[in-house]
Amino acid sequence: MAAKAKAKPESAGNFFAVVGSDEGLVRERALILYNELTGGVDDGFTHETIDGIADNSESAFEICSSTVQSLLTIPMFGGDKVVWLRNANFLGDNVTGRSQRTEAGVESLRSTLERGIPQGVKFLLTAQGVDKRRSFWKFIEKAADVQVHDRIDTSRDDWQDQVARLVTSRAKELGLRFETDALALFVMLAGEQSQQIGNELEKLDLFLGEDRREVTEDDVRLLVPLSRAAVVFEIGKAIQLGNAARAIQLIDQQLEADESAIGIMRASIIGVVRNLFMAKLIIEKFKVPTGNYSAFSGGLNRLAEADRAWLPQKKDGSGVNVFPIFLAADNAKNFELAGLQNVMEATLKADQALVTTGLDHRLVLHRLIVEITAARKSRPRR
Repeated sequence: MAAKAKAKPESAGNFFAVVGSDEGLVRERALILYNELTGGVDDGFTHETIDGIADNSESAFEICSSTVQSLLTIPMFGGDKVVWLRNANFLGDNVTGRSQRTEAGVESLRSTLERGIPQGVKFLLTAQGVDKRRSFWKFIEKAADVQVHDRIDTSRDDWQDQVARLVTSRAKELGLRFETDALALFVMLAGEQSQQIGNELEKLDLFLGEDRREVTEDDVRLLVPLSRAAVVFEIGKAIQLGNAARAIQLIDQQLEADESAIGIMRASIIGVVRNLFMAKLIIEKFKVPTGNYSAFSGGLNRLAEADRAWLPQKKDGSGVNVFPIFLAADNAKNFELAGLQNVMEATLKADQALVTTGLDHRLVLHRLIVEITAARKSRPRR
């Protein structure tokens, strides 16, 4: 979801493109830009908006032809004119986009833009899917003022960290602050879609009103719908807090909903145990401060490369994937390092039992949960 805005090239000034896989953010930023270009005034005659949704290749060709005609038509009443090709869906790697008829239309549009559009005419292009291997995209990069708003990739190890930064930034614009646990739960519930994140933050903003601006975990539970990812998070949270009854209850609900025991183990338990162990080792061996995220992140990334090579890294190579470990750090203080080593071994044995034996899966998971929560030193939260 992070936006990439290129510096405006010398040839730009009348050609603007807002593209990316984050549909909600693309539409939001495009509308803001359109209002800036038109001065917020659209009388229905001066400016033209062309629907870019094509049903087939012939429709895509006609849309391109209409756009070219509009770009070359001088405003009826003089003054500046903005042509907006909105939500074009034929620029991606799909059946319509690969059609020769579509490619002919897109090439005609590119030729018109290369030759130059009349003075006073501005062109705004928006699209959610653009094939960046094609020549039209390379032309856009060189000739237009480009904004790229891509959805955060949840297959990356650091996606929670990216979403957390986005949520924190947007919450700050609304004057909201999140408790640490509330932020972690919100990230799991709201997901990576910026539009969904914005909607849920607005709900929290209205609910809290002017008198209270700190978002608690209870606020998030009350207002943000529970998703499968949130159930995974809730199981992990109960384990860390030593609440075996809650963890077992949630696991049983998932099993009754036909979720596999192996899936529950891999999604909800192994990662939690691993993060608790790593957090405890970091606290004891490297004395990294855990008071706030910035201090913890900075402390980890300042460690010598050899000291952090065993930690999970971001896929882009920019450092340690900090967020999951930070979330576990506070609860890791309630475990002994030796106890967590035993828990790691027990988790490995339970995972192997699920895969290679005929033992009752529910029993295997229940026994492991009890072993993990029993290793917690302090009194568990009920």
